[in-house]
Amino acid sequence: MTIAHLSDLHFGRIARPEVVDRILEDVHARAVDLVVVSGDLTQRARRWQFQAAAEMLGRFQPPTLVVPGNHDVYAWWYPVSRLFRPLRRYRRYITDDLTPTYVQDGLAVLGINSATGRTVKGGHISRAARRAVRTFFAGQPASAFKVLVVHHHLIKIQALAPHDVARAARDTLEAAVEAGVDLVLCGHLHISHVEPVDIVPGEHRLVIASAGTATSSRGRRSNRRSNFYNVVTIEPDRFSIEERRFHPAEGRFETECRTVFDRVGVASPT
Repeated sequence: MTIAHLSDLHFGRIARPEVVDRILEDVHARAVDLVVVSGDLTQRARRWQFQAAAEMLGRFQPPTLVVPGNHDVYAWWYPVSRLFRPLRRYRRYITDDLTPTYVQDGLAVLGINSATGRTVKGGHISRAARRAVRTFFAGQPASAFKVLVVHHHLIKIQALAPHDVARAARDTLEAAVEAGVDLVLCGHLHISHVEPVDIVPGEHRLVIASAGTATSSRGRRSNRRSNFYNVVTIEPDRFSIEERRFHPAEGRFETECRTVFDRVGVASPT
């Protein structure tokens, strides 16, 4: 099974006119089974930005699984909407399902919402979302490859410098570990990075894959002015995460780095 993992599209701040077409072409050339988008489809949650994002999602041939990000809630200059119906436009134009799932051929994927109007840019994960993590993955066979999708980070990663994590992140991470999650797909920081995390040393390792911005001009630090997305390939005994960077001069995405993990073991970069 193969997953294309995109994040932080930020329609309203698209980097180059051609990047949307190029990422669609690259995904379709790779026999992808599922496209995951981990939030921030828009820059300011405007109607036309959601419409543009929905149009892009509709062009993917594989099924899509999408969760919202903090930029997909109403801006602060709409205080009532931001506080009381923050994702109304997301629900209207993208999906009303805030805990989307995908189960196929030994792959089990769950998306949860961390976007809220009650923080500045950080996130919050509700008890209901944490309960969904436990319930959904408990219903999957032990042999399934389990993937959790969320916009905000659940743990601070030193290599990414100081950054925020969602409220209730620790509880959510513990729920993911208890549920046997193998891989967390997230975004928010606009930096492409893959790192294994031992929450309980010697007992369970999960991998965090933070995608860079797929299509916007908002790349940060080492990814400034760069667009990235991930390709996750799952095999019976191992899985790999390929970070693909867009090269404007050549007009195509190319592999920046590929990291291989044993289904139980340690990473080996290639």
